[in-house]
Amino acid sequence: MNKLELFEIIANGENSGVEFKRDDIRPEQLGKEVVALANHQGGMILIGVEDDGTISGVNRKDLESWIIDTVFARYVHPMILPFYETVLMDDGKRVAVISFPQGTSKPYVLRHNGREEIYIRAGSTSRLATREQQARLFATGGILHPELLPVPGTTLMSLDHVRIREYLSTIIRDPDIPDNEDAWVRRLLGFGLLTRATDERIVCTIAGLVLFGISPRKYLPQAGLRVIVYETEDKTYHTLLDTVLDGPLTGRFVTDYDGARTLVDSGLIERFSDIISPYITLEQPVLSDGFQRVKTWLYPRDAIREIIINAFCHRDWTRTVDIEVSRYIDRIEFISPGSLPNSMTVEKMIAGQRSPRNPLIVEILRDYGYVESRGMGVRTKIIPLMRSENQTDPIFDATEDYLRTVLPRKR
Repeated sequence: MNKLELFEIIANGENSGVEFKRDDIRPEQLGKEVVALANHQGGMILIGVEDDGTISGVNRKDLESWIIDTVFARYVHPMILPFYETVLMDDGKRVAVISFPQGTSKPYVLRHNGREEIYIRAGSTSRLATREQQARLFATGGILHPELLPVPGTTLMSLDHVRIREYLSTIIRDPDIPDNEDAWVRRLLGFGLLTRATDERIVCTIAGLVLFGISPRKYLPQAGLRVIVYETEDKTYHTLLDTVLDGPLTGRFVTDYDGARTLVDSGLIERFSDIISPYITLEQPVLSDGFQRVKTWLYPRDAIREIIINAFCHRDWTRTVDIEVSRYIDRIEFISPGSLPNSMTVEKMIAGQRSPRNPLIVEILRDYGYVESRGMGVRTKIIPLMRSENQTDPIFDATEDYLRTVLPRKR
């Protein structure tokens, strides 16, 4: 970094990725800022700069070894390897620049006085994370899977036993089907569809309720799928459709002697397909040879199905909002709550990298055939289908709060 680059950073002031500190800062104070930035998107700490941007310079001897061997090695956990450099100013003062990327092993903690504290970045300040924020960090780091969290108020009877029985006997061909309530509880606890709450009651996990629940939104409001159809290119108060679908994610199937499966009771995925279909198709005035109207799809059906399945597989269940699908006159948008997990980026997702946030939901949907075995639907389905059928690429927009996928309408 040169002087001009440093001056520009200082002129822009502190923000969610930049922190100014004097060189007489205590190690636990500097560790707190490192932890907060690492739990956010990484960042840069300038040592020898006052809060108001005045350059006071670095006077501490062996500053680099103190930062690396004391602050990062003793106070920050897990380990982060920073990049350290100094910039010499015209008046002879030096500014130390510590930079590091977003952490991939969240949550990072400050170890001090026998305690471990988790800090996050809020604008230009660092503060202790709330319990909800801690849960999101654990989920982002892959340490906690929110899909296995208990859902208060639920019981074994909150699940559709016909669906679960068919899953065991028909989908995965389990030879040992439980024959009493205790056996069902033991089996579903082992599967991760049930769990023990803090009071030892047996309740559904989020995964169990979402996949097989009779009325999931009764206990988990964010378990639904909101579908909105607008008449224009922008959000308006008047809509053609605004509904929230509720019910088990999986469908019910019967299998014939040849192994062919027939859907007999739609799950949320099939119900969404049915309800959105009239708004994303056009019927041509020309009749086919079978004397039926020819239906033209404005978006690739398999791409839409893949996006909805991905939304349930990878959404953040600690966010108390539904997955949302909005059809506008010129596009269709899908909002999946939560940031991308771990160190995943849009670029990595497009390249085919996989990092499931909810592995149990993914595996059970893979058993049904909803999810392809490779788990690379973005690269192998969504993008190629949009290019071949709509002559354009899908648009992906990832923020800390959601992943938005936009499919432009066929011209």
